[in-house]
Amino acid sequence: MEFLQFLSWACIVFTVGMFSTGLTDLKKMRATQSADNVQFLPFLTTCLNNLGWLYYGVLKKDGTLVLVNAIGAALQILYIMAYCHYTKTRRRISAQTMVAGAVLCVAWVYFSMFLSQGESQLAQLGLTCSVFTVSMYLSPLTDLVEIVRSGSVERLSFPLTVATFLTSTSWTLYGLQLQDYYIMVPNTPGIITSLIRFFLFWRFASVHQDTSTYKLIEI
Repeated sequence: MEFLQFLSWACIVFTVGMFSTGLTDLKKMRATQSADNVQFLPFLTTCLNNLGWLYYGVLKKDGTLVLVNAIGAALQILYIMAYCHYTKTRRRISAQTMVAGAVLCVAWVYFSMFLSQGESQLAQLGLTCSVFTVSMYLSPLTDLVEIVRSGSVERLSFPLTVATFLTSTSWTLYGLQLQDYYIMVPNTPGIITSLIRFFLFWRFASVHQDTSTYKLIEI
């Protein structure tokens, strides 16, 4: 029980810390009064992911899931609002946000009204959240291929890679302790992709040791 409590706090600290890395982009937007060099979709997809897991945590009555994803969703909404304020392409951003909102509403109606409460509802929601999380972890693989081709890791952030590894490991162990495979399985790719990034840093970092760039990675 004490180990589970330790893992719970580890999940909270590491995950909130990783969500907070978006503050770097927020600071950049405020400094330049522009969102030109900041990606919007990671904020939007991470927000959807947070809201899905938040609902799962509420149904499962898991305080750790609820707290982490409530904070995560609040931060992503803050980033989205800031992006909308500074972007020059408000029409495109508004359209993407409306599509995401529509998907969220349809999902909420399906899971809350069409499915009866119980194990079936929890299982389908957990599976949906797991698939979405896995797809987010695997989406940067194209960047890793490009890094191998170019031999440069300047588009990667080492501190963020460490945070991703610690967060994914914490949630994997937390899910294992709870015997909840919907939590454990989707975080395993995060560990694997982080190990790949560590190898790439070891292999190529000496070429760009002084480079300190930031790129948001969704978990």
